[in-house]
Amino acid sequence: MTTAKSAAHEARGSDSFRRIARAGYVVVGLVHIIIGALAVSIASGGGGDADQDGAMQQIRSTPVGGLILAVVAAALVALAVWQVVSGMVAVGGEVKKWGQRIKLFGIALAYLVIAGLATIYAFGGTAESEKTSQTISGILLGAPGGVLLLIAVGLTVVGVGIGFAVSGFTTGFRKTLDLPSGAGRPPIVVLGVIGYIAKGIAIAATGTLFVVAAWTHDPDKARGLDAALRSLTDLPSGRVVLWVVGAGLAVYGVFSIVRARYARM
Repeated sequence: MTTAKSAAHEARGSDSFRRIARAGYVVVGLVHIIIGALAVSIASGGGGDADQDGAMQQIRSTPVGGLILAVVAAALVALAVWQVVSGMVAVGGEVKKWGQRIKLFGIALAYLVIAGLATIYAFGGTAESEKTSQTISGILLGAPGGVLLLIAVGLTVVGVGIGFAVSGFTTGFRKTLDLPSGAGRPPIVVLGVIGYIAKGIAIAATGTLFVVAAWTHDPDKARGLDAALRSLTDLPSGRVVLWVVGAGLAVYGVFSIVRARYARM
């Protein structure tokens, strides 16, 4: 364990590794901008899938899409490794330390999943996160206590979404940034407020679909981010809501790109 921690400390001290990991934030931003644009398109009567799959398809449709996707995958893997390394050297009391580790390891897993999607699309393959969500839901529902298990998963995802929204309202995300002192409220903070709230709504809507799938015993209800965003159109003035959330996701993408410069690493 000591050896692993020493290696983690050494990795965190590498300027080259830090620069590559920062590039991961740019990639995250690019993906969110595309997803946000697709959501706005849907709200305006257009088509497309407003999720990671749709973003990968859009990137691959460019003349050098395969190469860009390879870069996307590499940068996200580097950022995921950085999160794991950060978790290994987490400081604080034992409870706080493990809380930080679980959070950072979870973030790393999310980055690795998107990196895997980018790799699949880079080599000409396809993947549908919607079917993956439905398959997982079906497996959970078929297990003993599956309904409660799936509800727990859905509520956990909803909780993550609420956490993002709260972080946006309270500017809690500032703790992850290394901002100049006495700078007041820099533009990146404004971007973060808008982006975090929009991302929180999108994540919470996705978790809600898992709860609905459990409640109705229908795994097909758990259809991922694209379906969650489309479900917003069922609300009063739903298309306006979807347009605003989509624009907010694009703003989160811009925030992530700027974050590459200010992230506390």
